[in-house]
Amino acid sequence: MKAKALPVAIAMTTALSASLLVVSSFDNQAQAQETFRWKMVTSWPKNFPGVGQGPERLSQLVEEMSDGRLTIEVFGAGQLVPGFEVFDAVSEGTAELGHSASYYWKGKAPAAQFFAAVPFGMNAQEMNAWLSYGGGMELWNELYDEFGVDVLAAGSSGVQMGGWYNKEINSVADLDGLKMRMPGLGGEVMSRMGVAIVNMPGGEIFTSLQSGAIDATEWIGPYNDLAFGLHQAADYYYYPGWHEPTVMFEAIINEEAWAELPADLQAILRTAISDVNQSVLDEYTARNNDALETLVNEHNVELRRIPDDVLAQAREHSAEVVGELAASSELATRIYDSYRAFQDKVEDYHAISEQAYYNARNPEGDTSQ
Repeated sequence: MKAKALPVAIAMTTALSASLLVVSSFDNQAQAQETFRWKMVTSWPKNFPGVGQGPERLSQLVEEMSDGRLTIEVFGAGQLVPGFEVFDAVSEGTAELGHSASYYWKGKAPAAQFFAAVPFGMNAQEMNAWLSYGGGMELWNELYDEFGVDVLAAGSSGVQMGGWYNKEINSVADLDGLKMRMPGLGGEVMSRMGVAIVNMPGGEIFTSLQSGAIDATEWIGPYNDLAFGLHQAADYYYYPGWHEPTVMFEAIINEEAWAELPADLQAILRTAISDVNQSVLDEYTARNNDALETLVNEHNVELRRIPDDVLAQAREHSAEVVGELAASSELATRIYDSYRAFQDKVEDYHAISEQAYYNARNPEGDTSQ
């Protein structure tokens, strides 16, 4: 009896295993076919050149790469939430994804400013290297952990311009009493130089400058400044952008929404964000010079170099501001130590590579004054 029962038991076990495999296969297929509809809120006007088009590219790439399994609807500033409420919207789950710049959240996480722009700090190439290979990205995510969001680098501006002014700046004294729009650590530095800092999203800048509500502003650079028509509201355009050697833009992702995505869709989203991180910088590099030529040659904008004494005082106050931020918490100290150590190393190498090459390419020095 037992000998006869054995083949039957084996057959039943084999049939059960086959059934489980079929069920498992159906489950995997169902998961593979599951679709996700996400919302992305941004701090930029809808479809704004450069920074505003990066999110649109991200949405298109994700839909194409996922064959429509993950779609992302993009909302410009004010369409779903105001531009300065992007972080809260993603943290609270109002939107699954956001695109912005981390210095806008300094009231919630002051050390976030290290990941946007540090006056006289690292440029775009150096920032990307620190984030990817110097431990910066791990620190950035650690900073955001308590808010229930993950973060990835999602574009950068390159070195920005020093700003638009409705009067000439010939010395530090000319800054005293000016009302200026400048966010982040650069704004704090200017405040210590006598400037009254006003914060506002990009969409409000032109009207405020034209009406006299502010006397000066910085935005991004020629490509975006021309698009906003800032040349119609101020005559003097200053460089260099010491306050923002680049601005790193961020993609912030709601942790719960991220965890619900299958592994392949997570990989697609990461890859698409990485593409946008590079393509946004590439676009600024390609467009800024043409836009600057248009501003100067067609609109008679007066391009001016920031006076040396202003730069010297800005450098001095920057060291104070950054040092105070670094001392504000244990995590801020670790972020700054990592940032500073990486900048020191990359500066040493760039002195004999990038900077030495620029000097060799242009032996006459700064000819744009």
